[in-house]
Amino acid sequence: MTDATPEASRRLLKAWRGEIEARASYELIAKRLPPREAEIMGRMADAEAKHRERLEARMRELGIEIPSPDSVRLSRWARMQARIAPIDRLLAAREAAEDEEVDDLYKRPTGDAETDQLLHEIRKDERSHSMAVTEMRSGGSDVTPETPPLTPTQQNAKTRLDKILGREAWHQASGGWISGAIYGANDGLASVFGIVAGVSGATAGSSFVLTAGAAGAIASALSMATGAYLAERSEAEVAEANLARERTEIEQHPEEEKEELSLFYQLKGVDEATADAMAEQLARNPDAMLKALAVEEFGISGGGEGNAAEAAIAAGISTGLGAMIPVIPFIFTHGALGIGISAGVSLIAHFLVGAAKSLVTLRTWWAAGFEMTLAGVIVGGATFLVGLALPT
Repeated sequence: MTDATPEASRRLLKAWRGEIEARASYELIAKRLPPREAEIMGRMADAEAKHRERLEARMRELGIEIPSPDSVRLSRWARMQARIAPIDRLLAAREAAEDEEVDDLYKRPTGDAETDQLLHEIRKDERSHSMAVTEMRSGGSDVTPETPPLTPTQQNAKTRLDKILGREAWHQASGGWISGAIYGANDGLASVFGIVAGVSGATAGSSFVLTAGAAGAIASALSMATGAYLAERSEAEVAEANLARERTEIEQHPEEEKEELSLFYQLKGVDEATADAMAEQLARNPDAMLKALAVEEFGISGGGEGNAAEAAIAAGISTGLGAMIPVIPFIFTHGALGIGISAGVSLIAHFLVGAAKSLVTLRTWWAAGFEMTLAGVIVGGATFLVGLALPT
């Protein structure tokens, strides 16, 4: 048994932990992806598990104690981000993490030749993961981890498919409502805090603050709710339009659509004859063919469409709750005491809402919270001074 150098031990342990965290991240992201992309992400998660096994084998050879895998877990905050944040931001963060891991762990020698060789081999896989994530972010899914280049037949299929899809540039994807609710709370709190601070400065915290603040809170909540409803309806209409156009394509150009479906299957590794037969079978049932093309082309698999009423309720309630925070103290008191309590609870709420925004933006929670608090101080202070300067 060869003794491990301190650097080799450190790098192997760090790489081992990184593989466990990466696999957990990929598995969480995969649950939110359409079937094709989820399959790629699942392969990447499996690849990370294989890397971990190779690292553990080398650690045993060097006599390095392997910690319990249960000791390496994504933080609760990171898991929440993986379930809530926009997919594109999650993929961008994962791509950056892969690149950073390559630079930090796999480029520099450790002083142990065999360990360097192992890390070099894993480095190539990590680079392919970064390429796969980049491809998914750009809207494609042809690059998969640890997969050889396209065969001439597959490349030909890809070229033909790109020509067909190039004429169908109307595909769009829809999003969720959770981020809208978070930003609704942010907007409601910030805007009504400004109103309360301004009117407080102008009236020394009189009962007019309650009237103005409550009116502003109700107006903000209704405005955000109707905006969210219309936005979600617009996305649903886009998805419906996509399906309608695809249905028209099937009716007007059935042979081209069959070829398109066959090419999708060929890119997955199905031989041309089998892919043609599968497309031919689906073409006998236009509804089944429409569903298959919807999944392959723009990730609509059914059951995942946005709910406009749900989005409106979430945005309206979150905005109203955020907006009422600066107003509530004036229900019970007024004057300087009311102004002080309102400012205090509002700035605490600013920090909490800012931290919640990091679930969507993927920033550190404390930095996002501090930034939001600073913005609240600036907005509240400026409007309070404006209120003092205005005649009453």
